[in-house]
Amino acid sequence: MSATLEAFVAPSHPAVFRQESVSPVPLKTMCSSCHLNSVCLPCGVAGCDLLRIDGLNFGRRRIKVGQTLYREGDRFQFIYAVRSGTFKSSLMLADGREQISGFYMAGELLGLDGVANGEHASSATALEDTEVCAIPYAHLTELAAGNPGMQHMLGRLMSREIVREHSLMVLLGSMNAEERLAAFLLNLSQRLNARGYSATEFHLRMSRAEIGSYLGMTLETVSRTFSTFQQHRLLEVDKRHIRVIDLDGLKRAFEIRLH
Repeated sequence: MSATLEAFVAPSHPAVFRQESVSPVPLKTMCSSCHLNSVCLPCGVAGCDLLRIDGLNFGRRRIKVGQTLYREGDRFQFIYAVRSGTFKSSLMLADGREQISGFYMAGELLGLDGVANGEHASSATALEDTEVCAIPYAHLTELAAGNPGMQHMLGRLMSREIVREHSLMVLLGSMNAEERLAAFLLNLSQRLNARGYSATEFHLRMSRAEIGSYLGMTLETVSRTFSTFQQHRLLEVDKRHIRVIDLDGLKRAFEIRLH
C-alpha cells in the first residue's frame, strides 16, 4: 500500500472536555481482549509485553459530539486510543481559519503531537459521540525503559505520525482535486475494511467543508468533485452517505496503486 493512502483518516464554540477535572472510568476490557487490539496500541505486541500494557493505569472517557478532548496549547499528559466514534484534529491559523490536520477512527491514536514540546500542537474534537482510552504517556515510557519490545512499539507510534504528516504534504503538493478526493475516499475505505466494516458503503462523519480543509480544497471544489465521480459512475452520493460503485475503477482512474 502506498504511504499516502496508509497514513490518512463542529459547533463554532464547542464544549471543552477538561481532562484534569474528570476522573476516568476504570477499564473493564484490557488491551489483550479488546476487539481493536490488532489495529490499536498493542498491534504487533504479544506475550509478556502485552500483559505489561494491560497493567497500565488506563481510564475510559466518553466525549459527546462537538466536545473537545484537548485544545491546542493544553498540557500533554495522555495519548488517547479511540474506542468508538470519530475525531478531527485541527489547528487555528493566524487569520482565524480552522485547518483540519487529520481524522481519527476506532483503533487509532490521538495526542502524540504533544510529545515534542509537552503541550498539544492541535485540538481534537468529536465528530460524533465517542469513547477513548486515556493512556498516561509517562507510564508508557517508564514501561518501555529497558524493554526493547516496548521501545519498538513507541518507535512505531512515532513513525506513524511522521508518515501521516509526510503523506499529507504529498497529497497537498502533488495531486489535483480529483486525485486528492479519490485518495481520501480510498484510504477511508481501507481503514473501515480493516475494522470489519464495508469497504464500499459508509457514512462520512465529517462535513464537505472539513474534507476541503483537510485536502486543501474549497467547499465548492469538493462538491463538484463528488459530482464528477457520480457522473463517471464511480460513486453514488446521498448527502454524507457514500456507496462506491467501482472501487477498482476509482483506483485506476487516478493511478493510485495499492500494494
